[in-house]
Amino acid sequence: MDILLAALLGYAFGSIPFGLLLAKAAGKGDIRQIGSGNIGATNVLRSGSKGLAAATLLLDLAKGLVPVLLAREFFGSADGYVSPAAAAALGAVLGHCFPVWLGFKGGKGVATNAGVSFGLAWPIGLAYALVWIGVLAITRISSLAGMSAVVAAAIGAALLGYPLFVPVLMVIALLIIWLHRANIGRLMRGEEPKVGSKK
Repeated sequence: MDILLAALLGYAFGSIPFGLLLAKAAGKGDIRQIGSGNIGATNVLRSGSKGLAAATLLLDLAKGLVPVLLAREFFGSADGYVSPAAAAALGAVLGHCFPVWLGFKGGKGVATNAGVSFGLAWPIGLAYALVWIGVLAITRISSLAGMSAVVAAAIGAALLGYPLFVPVLMVIALLIIWLHRANIGRLMRGEEPKVGSKK
């Protein structure tokens, strides 16, 4: 029951569409009607507001971090082979990617998984952040940086002594890469837009 409640807690937080809400509040309209149609920070940036994009990034990160910390606080550590924190982590990413409020059409989970990674263990989060920032700085391609980071989180958990979190981070990584399948196609064709460009 604790595992289920932790997952639902994560989903409830993760499903809050901050990018959509902030853009509408700022008079930018429906963010799903511009650029990639995504509700995440990268597409919010295409609205022309760096401030809104930064706020979306931080809030999407927070909605991954907070439920993981709350799950650990209220439900304790591992229950057998399953951790309530890991259940909340998966719930948060699923909530962001498939929010019930938007007909299960949400974002791609990169920023939310950053928060999740820090919530599970700060060294995992640090590995995530370093790879994400590093690849983005070199390539300026948001999708490539995000996919690299989610893989780094799973590998980091294995190498840094957090084997309990490897399965959930692997599942999340596979999900996020699958959600980026169109981006992968554009990357292979050399057509993926860089940060700051208009799609």
